[in-house]
Amino acid sequence: MKVALIGGTGYVGSYITDELIKNGHTPRLLVRNGSEHKVMQPEKCEIVAGDIDDEVAIKNALEECDAVIYLIALIREFPKKGLTNERLQFRGSERVAAIAEQKGIKRFLLMSALGANPDPTGSKYMQAKHLSEQAIKNTTLDWTIIRPSSLFGDPREGDRPEFCMMLDKLMLSLFPYPKFLPFPAPSFFTGLNPFDAGNYALSMIHVKDVASLFIKILTDQDTINQTIEIGGSREVTWNEIVSSIAKATGRRVIMTPAPFPIVASVAGLLDRFSWFPAGKDQLNDLVKGSVCDSSELLKKYDVDPIPFNIENLKYISG
Repeated sequence: MKVALIGGTGYVGSYITDELIKNGHTPRLLVRNGSEHKVMQPEKCEIVAGDIDDEVAIKNALEECDAVIYLIALIREFPKKGLTNERLQFRGSERVAAIAEQKGIKRFLLMSALGANPDPTGSKYMQAKHLSEQAIKNTTLDWTIIRPSSLFGDPREGDRPEFCMMLDKLMLSLFPYPKFLPFPAPSFFTGLNPFDAGNYALSMIHVKDVASLFIKILTDQDTINQTIEIGGSREVTWNEIVSSIAKATGRRVIMTPAPFPIVASVAGLLDRFSWFPAGKDQLNDLVKGSVCDSSELLKKYDVDPIPFNIENLKYISG
């Protein structure tokens, strides 16, 4: 099977490329100029130069393909740079799906996100994911929508996973203390009780498991026109995530309760600056949590999930 990967040089895409090759498929990647070095196993891939705004390049990328996997996502917007969820997530997936229909390609996998919804008071990220889902559903494609929870795993040449990008700045940029000193890390609470800080949970799942599930779902006819939520084997609280990453990097951490409304207000004022550690939307999604029960799915596809623990976070210290 020849599979067009849109977003194949990113974090998840690099692992899906490997998994496609491992299972005897041929990945065809739409690659922006300057991102060629991110392609995993380029000698086993077909590469088409172009970006998500270039319809000719998209048509070339989809030529003679049997399936399409759309992976482009934008955790944080920078509108002045043209980096918006509407352009890259919603309109991009809508455009690729329409071209897939024109070319008679039936199979289409969309990477959405656990928690995607149309709530106008929610994050633009989740709104865009929801709009992408609706765009795909309103086609004649044999679509499957996959909603992962938060990911972890070595980013290699791709982009860093969202929680790592946030922690890089929160923990290492804002608090560049010597390793022998403990440093404060924010543990947000949304109500009045600081003892509830950091108890929101995520179903952390390793990127290798996500890639494996994508390829198994791709060839499973029973998943057509289904929305599938995927997460790891257990729920992990924010406090445990921060503490585990601190230990993996050889640091000591003090979880410091932080009133979320105040932090969110500051983020709303400063998130247009790339040096600020997290955008308001990111923080809002974080404190809502992101959990699901994927036990039956993991059992069906015989996937023994890689656990979220210090041993499997050692890549961070490198």
